[in-house]
Amino acid sequence: MPRTNMRLSGFGGQGIILAGVIMAKAAVEQDEIHATLTQSYGAESRGGACMANVVLSQERIDYPEPEELDILVAMSQAALDRHIGELLPGGTLIVDSDLVTRVPEGLTGPVYRITATRTAAEKLGQQVVANTVMLGATARLIDIVSIDGLSAAMENSVPSHTVDLNRRAIQAGVALAEELIS
Repeated sequence: MPRTNMRLSGFGGQGIILAGVIMAKAAVEQDEIHATLTQSYGAESRGGACMANVVLSQERIDYPEPEELDILVAMSQAALDRHIGELLPGGTLIVDSDLVTRVPEGLTGPVYRITATRTAAEKLGQQVVANTVMLGATARLIDIVSIDGLSAAMENSVPSHTVDLNRRAIQAGVALAEELIS
């Protein structure tokens, strides 16, 4: 596997940083892939810009920041607008279609629209796990980290009383992705 540069982005309060932590843990602890995680968020605790960069590779990673993105996951319109210019031609774009209404024309790579927020709220009864729904969908779409590895990393990253809910959120995300690729 060549180096893969991924950015998860949205706004504070969506669990973007936690999603990045879980993705990186899944790679390193479960699937034996090298990974780095860097994060950035605004001064506001809720509502400000937020992103987590995850670099994945079979080889040792010399530089932890992505220079250009192979994969962009955007869970808000502002995040997409801010980061779309860093997506490589042919790169993969995954958006929360409940919060991203405008996707630029002319993208040459795959664009996946996931109803993460709606699925979390309506099917799981907790909008707070939209990030985990998106993680499940992303893992299935990009096929770099395993779903089992993602679940195991999640179990070690969230409060124990939320493990079952987050497990169901991952599976819901996987199901949404499978609808798109079947």
